[in-house]
Amino acid sequence: MKTFQVSRADKKFADKTKKAQPFRDEKRPTTKPLAKKPAKPTQLDANHAEKKSSVEKKAKVVGEKLQKILARAGQGSRRELETIIAEGRVSVDGKIASLGDRVQVSSATKIRVDGNLINLIPTQKEICRVLMYYKPEGELCTRSDPEGRATVFDRLPRLVGSRWIAVGRLDINTSGLLLFTTDGELANRLMHPSREVEREYSVRVFGNVDEAMLQRLRKGVQLEDGPANFKQIKVVGGTGINQWFDVTLTEGRNREVRRLWESQGVEVSRLIRIRYGNIKLEKSLPRGGWEEMGLEQVNYLRELVGLPAETETKVDVTKNRRRANIRQIRKAVKQHTKYRNNK
Repeated sequence: MKTFQVSRADKKFADKTKKAQPFRDEKRPTTKPLAKKPAKPTQLDANHAEKKSSVEKKAKVVGEKLQKILARAGQGSRRELETIIAEGRVSVDGKIASLGDRVQVSSATKIRVDGNLINLIPTQKEICRVLMYYKPEGELCTRSDPEGRATVFDRLPRLVGSRWIAVGRLDINTSGLLLFTTDGELANRLMHPSREVEREYSVRVFGNVDEAMLQRLRKGVQLEDGPANFKQIKVVGGTGINQWFDVTLTEGRNREVRRLWESQGVEVSRLIRIRYGNIKLEKSLPRGGWEEMGLEQVNYLRELVGLPAETETKVDVTKNRRRANIRQIRKAVKQHTKYRNNK
């Protein structure tokens, strides 16, 4: 058997080859495949997505809520109208409406309440008007009374195409400032508790009142419909067990002032509302009299509840308007009182 001797040169060549080329069975390092980057959206895709979103929004919200349309038309506050709609008393183009319905108002839209056609188009351009009324005791805050008793609407000026809406209520034994407006949305917002519009009352109480009682009324007491309190209490005057106080609230719950005092064992013998927001009851205004507010006062109320300013007014701005208006009011009050007494 022949043996071969490997020369040094051949050995060096073999070593170099071994380092340069690994054996076939040697494992090569593995690497993870690179993740594919998402394709960048093109401008065409962005436009398509925007159009799709816009279409979806339009599909969800079509028209205005029915109660809002009717409130603007002077048919009452939204809360009152929601009840009327839920009772099935409202129809839109001949179909009974349901609470939550939205309507796109056009010249052909026919909305009826209790079968009466509502005039929608002119009321959209109606100038927002607000009256200050001095409600006397004995009048009801309702449009009509089955027993024929006097209501706060009896003495108000007549309107064509709209109607007066009372901003809140005063009970039959309470007198003082009551606001009326032709704008249902304004009335609804002014009455809503979330707005916290201040109401100030002058109240005469019968009973012993001490500082501890006043502190409880300021801090808050529990009534049957929840906690309540006076924001401010000012001692006005009086002697003995008959005293006068000016109290401020930011709510308009039913008989709230009376109930707060009654919770302390004190009886209210006289109650007069003297302020609503910063609108004060004019001393020159007689009981049962009204006066229309000017543009500045109207826009104060609108700004107070987040509504855009009005640009027009029905008030005749002249120097002697106020004096003449007071004479007319006093004459109307006398005529109305005479009519009620002879009835």
